[in-house]
Amino acid sequence: MAALFVALAMVVPAFAKPFTKTISISQTAKFGKASVQAGEYQLSIDGNKATVHKGKNTVAESEGRWEDRAAKSPYTSLLVGENGQVREVRFAGEKRVFVFSE
Repeated sequence: MAALFVALAMVVPAFAKPFTKTISISQTAKFGKASVQAGEYQLSIDGNKATVHKGKNTVAESEGRWEDRAAKSPYTSLLVGENGQVREVRFAGEKRVFVFSE
C-alpha cells in the first residue's frame, strides 16, 4: 500500500495545471524569437515551457526555469534586457520567478 502511495505521489505532479497569469507589456518585447507588441496577454508556464497568448492565439513560446528569490515580488512585472528580450517574469506575492533561457 505504501509503495502505491509513493508511486501515485510521483505521478500527480505530471498532471498539475499550468501556471497562468495575465501580464501587461508596456513596450515591444521578445519572448524567444517572437516579438510581442505592447498590450495585455496570458502567460502560461507548464514545466519549463512558457507560452504567451492573445485571446486564443499563441503569439510566442520560449523555454526557461523557475528560480527562488529572497523576497516576494510586490507586483507582477517583466525584466527586459536592453535589446527587448524578456529575461524573467516576477509575480505578485511570489518568491519564485521564471527566468527565460533565451
